[in-house]
Amino acid sequence: MLTRLQLAASASLIALIFLCLLWELWLAPLKPGGSWMAAKAFPLLIPLFGILKGRRYTYQWSSMLALLYLLEGSVRATSDSGLSQALAGLETLLALMFFASVVSYARLSAPSRQKPATH
Repeated sequence: MLTRLQLAASASLIALIFLCLLWELWLAPLKPGGSWMAAKAFPLLIPLFGILKGRRYTYQWSSMLALLYLLEGSVRATSDSGLSQALAGLETLLALMFFASVVSYARLSAPSRQKPATH
């Protein structure tokens, strides 16, 4: 189960990074030719290696980071139009998937939930 959650967290995080870059540089930037909004992908790089390596502490704090992208996606999905609105909906789904998987991973990997070793 932890392996599946780690895979889901890794995949959704990487997809979210690529979505942010593609969205703000090529697909539907705020300004023609790309915008500085692409920098919103950089905070997602901070937990990347900890998520890929299965570090529980990274899963714990990155859940709070996911909420920022969930919030932005929700706001832009209801306020933007056209392709930007669809991309915002996708951002919301990916952020929700990332949030759910990191919270579940952190909960299930808690030391109190681990089976005691038998001798």
